[in-house]
Amino acid sequence: MIGLMNLSQSSETQRRTPNTPDRIGRASALNAWIRALDATKILRDAPLTTLTAMLPRIAGTHGDRPALLGQDEQLTYQGLAARASRYARWAIARGLGKEHVVFLLMPNCPDYAAIWLGLTRAGCAVALVNTNLASDALLHSIQAAGSSHLIVAQSLLPPVTALADRLSPGTSVWVPADLEITQYSTAPLDPVVHPLPSQRDRALLIYTSGTTGLPKAANVSHGRIAEWSLWFAGMMDVQADDRLYNCLPMYHSIGGIVAIGSMLVNGGSVLIRDRFSASRFWDDVVDRDCTIFQYIGELCRYLSLSPPHPKERRHRLRLACGNGLHGDVWEKFQQRFGIPRILEFYAATEGIVSLYNVEGKPGAIGRIPSFLADRFPVALIRCDPATGEPLRDAAGRCIACQPDEPGEAIGQLPKTEGPVARHFDGYTDHILCIVDLQNIRDRREVVAA
Repeated sequence: MIGLMNLSQSSETQRRTPNTPDRIGRASALNAWIRALDATKILRDAPLTTLTAMLPRIAGTHGDRPALLGQDEQLTYQGLAARASRYARWAIARGLGKEHVVFLLMPNCPDYAAIWLGLTRAGCAVALVNTNLASDALLHSIQAAGSSHLIVAQSLLPPVTALADRLSPGTSVWVPADLEITQYSTAPLDPVVHPLPSQRDRALLIYTSGTTGLPKAANVSHGRIAEWSLWFAGMMDVQADDRLYNCLPMYHSIGGIVAIGSMLVNGGSVLIRDRFSASRFWDDVVDRDCTIFQYIGELCRYLSLSPPHPKERRHRLRLACGNGLHGDVWEKFQQRFGIPRILEFYAATEGIVSLYNVEGKPGAIGRIPSFLADRFPVALIRCDPATGEPLRDAAGRCIACQPDEPGEAIGQLPKTEGPVARHFDGYTDHILCIVDLQNIRDRREVVAA
C-alpha cells in the first residue's frame, strides 16, 4: 500500500523568480526532466557503474574541495575516497565480502557515508539502522539483516550491550575508533584483484519506520543508489558550488543517499547535522552558505511556525527539495523565507513508484509527462477510505481514478530486462502484494494479480 493522495495534472512550468540566479530562472520543467535523463544515461550500458566505483574518479576531479562537512569533522573529496578505501581494505582483511551484511548504527556524520561506501566497495551489504531503536525492535533489525558483524558508535553501545545475551554466538561488535583503519592504504582497490560490484548487487538494507509493526529491511541495490544520486543531481541542477543542508537521518534513503549522492556526483558539498533544529536552522544555512535544503514536509511547517529569525531572509538558498510538503504550508513557507524554487517528489525506498513536481505547483506531489509514460507506469486507483482496499467493478477489476480524485498509487513491475533502479528488490524477510498494470493508457484498467 502506498497511501491516499492527489496527483496533479498541471502542465505549468516554473515561472522566473525575481532575484533568482540565472540558471534557476531558466530552469523549466522540461529542462529538469532532460537533465535527469541525461545524467542517468551512463548507467544503461555500464553495469559496473555505481557510486562506490565512481568515487575515485570524482575525487580525482574535485580533489581538496569539501565533500562532507560535519559538526566536528570535514572530509574533502580526496579524504572521503581515501577513507572509503581504508574501510574497504579493513573489511577484506577480516574476510568480509559479498555474502556478508555489516550492521551500522551511528549518528549522522561524514564517517557514516565513508563506512558504507567503503564496505560496499568490498562487496558487503550494509544495514543502515535507526539510531532510536532499542530492545526487541533493535534485536529484530539485527536478526532481519542476518548480520553477525556490527559497527556501533560509542554513544549507541548501551542498547546493543543490553542485547548481548540474545545476539547470535560469534557476533562481533566494533566501535569505529577501534577499527584502526589508518594502517590500510588509501589507494583505490584494484578491480582486477577485487572486482567491482555490479548494479544488480545488493548494497544496503534500509529499514521501514515500523509504524505498522517491526521495521522491515528493504534491499537496495548499487543500481538504485547510482540512479537516485544521478537523477536528483540532474533534477536539482547540482553544480560544484552548491552546498546542501542535510539534517535528515542518514539511515534513511533521503538523508543518507539522495542528499549525499546527488551532491557527490557533481562535486557539491553537504553540510551534515545530527538532527533538525528550528532555532539553529537559519544560522547554519546562512553562516555555512548553503544553497539547497533537503526537507520532509513537517520541517517546513516547524520553520513556518517558528518565531522570526534575523537571518531568515539573508540566505542563499536557491532550492528546497523533499516530500510531504502540504499545500497549506507550501506558500507560507516559500513566501515568508523567500525560497525561489521547491522540488517536491513522491517515492518509497523499496517502491517502483516515483513522481516529481518540477512545475512547483503548491500541494501537488508530481505528475508524469507524456513522453515518460512508458518509463513511469503509474496509475491511481479508487480505494475504500475505511479499509484501504481497492474498489472493483463488476468484473473484479480495479477502477482508475478521475483527475483530481484521491486514490492509491500503484506501479507496474518491470520485466527482468530493463533498468536496475526500477526493479523491485523486496525485503529480507517479507513479500509485498504484487499488482500488474495492463493497457493503462488506452483502457484505463488496472488488474490486480
